[in-house]
Amino acid sequence: MSSVALYLNPEAFDTTRPALMGRQSAGESFLRGYLRHSVAKEFRFWNVANEPLDRLKAHVERVGALDRPVAWIPREDRLGLGRAGVMHLPTPNLAREAWARRTVGGQTAYGITGITHTTAAADIMDSLADIMSAPIEDWDCLICTSSAVRTSVETELEAVRHDLVERLGATNVPSPRLTTIPLGINVADFTTRAEDRAAWRARLDLPDDAVVVLYVGRFNPMEKMNPLPMAMALERAAQLTGKTIAWVQAGWAGSDERDKAIHEECQRFCPSVLYRGVDGRKPDVRFSIWSVGDIFLSLSDNVQETFGLTPVEAMAAGIPCVVSDWDGYKDTVRDGIDGFRVSTYAPPAGAGGDLAYRYASNWWTYNNYVGAASQFIAVDVGEAARALARLVDSPDLRRSMGEAARLRAAEVFDWARIVPQYEALWAELNARRRAAPPRQPLARNHAPNPRRLDPFHLFGNYASEWMTASNLVAMAPGRDWSWVQTLLKASMAVHGGSALPTLKEFEALVVALSAARQMTIGDLAQTASPDRRPVVERGILWLVKYDVVTLYSRSPGAAASR
Repeated sequence: MSSVALYLNPEAFDTTRPALMGRQSAGESFLRGYLRHSVAKEFRFWNVANEPLDRLKAHVERVGALDRPVAWIPREDRLGLGRAGVMHLPTPNLAREAWARRTVGGQTAYGITGITHTTAAADIMDSLADIMSAPIEDWDCLICTSSAVRTSVETELEAVRHDLVERLGATNVPSPRLTTIPLGINVADFTTRAEDRAAWRARLDLPDDAVVVLYVGRFNPMEKMNPLPMAMALERAAQLTGKTIAWVQAGWAGSDERDKAIHEECQRFCPSVLYRGVDGRKPDVRFSIWSVGDIFLSLSDNVQETFGLTPVEAMAAGIPCVVSDWDGYKDTVRDGIDGFRVSTYAPPAGAGGDLAYRYASNWWTYNNYVGAASQFIAVDVGEAARALARLVDSPDLRRSMGEAARLRAAEVFDWARIVPQYEALWAELNARRRAAPPRQPLARNHAPNPRRLDPFHLFGNYASEWMTASNLVAMAPGRDWSWVQTLLKASMAVHGGSALPTLKEFEALVVALSAARQMTIGDLAQTASPDRRPVVERGILWLVKYDVVTLYSRSPGAAASR
């Protein structure tokens, strides 16, 4: 049985945004697949964005049906993740979550899984490197979506390990657990219909004899893929075959101006091809557009890519693919069976040190870095043209490859096949966690997270004196509860939000202190429940800060002596 709490931030699966990203499409698809195919008796979602529950529920129900009980775990309730057993992240940031777990619940409280999307961004590289020194356990796991990205992750982790050993003499640098599970799709979403095909051909004014080559995805030549080699390959294919080829680009760049510029530039390099641009984000386009395609073309050339979901979607629609032999495409499209993989060429290791240096120095943005690297990734345009020509010339080849592709998508990449792999992993990690021997609690002087120390410890020498439970306090002259209520309406007095005591807790403090001439902070904090006393105790200093309460220093000359 599945035992997992999903880290639920709507941003990670919202496909209605203008700047739609591949990770959001993948996130929505995963959530829909999980809701359909999980064997869990209860869904558990961690409301990490602190959304109102009705809004969060609406977000989820837009994706799929909640057909069983749901446990909504509040953001602050990390211990609630322990009731699930495993918490699953839509990112690879295991290190941050491992430190947080150590702070609130201990290492055996729950397991953590995360997943790779792009791994070329600086913050993601840092989060992967941090795994090597974070309190990662044997019941934590990073899910890599392709063999290519897994090798890349292993390369980075090994480089970090080597540095820790050589520079610091580290002797215990354990490897995090890695596994490979591909992204999935809901194959039924990509069922094509003859009426949709006819409607799209009419809408795009395509002649009856046109062979339609389809691209679906984001337009960004710097951080996604450069479409010019695709245009050049199509132009060559048109010359080789003499057939009418239509290129339907169902993409988006984030703005109408950028869309227009990309469409115009692509057309200049394939003048013999009928060119049609479509906004692929629109709800009436995202799934029905697959019906118009005879061939799918995607020549990825960017280190940003780690899996590449659109070829799998094309396969589910029964469309043969011509793709670059690059990253995750190596795992999805079988060359000569589901389509063709086109050779790619990259510089040898050591040829990009200057690119890494500029990026590490913050002289380049992420776009600059991956865009510059992509300029030196070559896809064999001639080979792509010949592959396209073979498919353009042979309806039978298109049909046989398309059927093979459809079958592979259903047997390998449907969420009905992928979700059980996730649930088997979560069950295995839970078993490892439960079998682990009890851990000794951290010593009092051992910081749970040395990178994020308690600010009153880290900056403890800044003040003249520390507050203690033995400090005496009294109401300041002329102050009462009505004065506190006035303060609580002042925006400059209430930033800090949930870190402050509640309204009732403040009132209890004022009532208790008003009834006594003076009290110790320790006695005054007894007005709160035991679990809230640390918050209420420090909240007394808020009352001191805003002249509601007078605090009597233990050593009147402390400030003068410093």
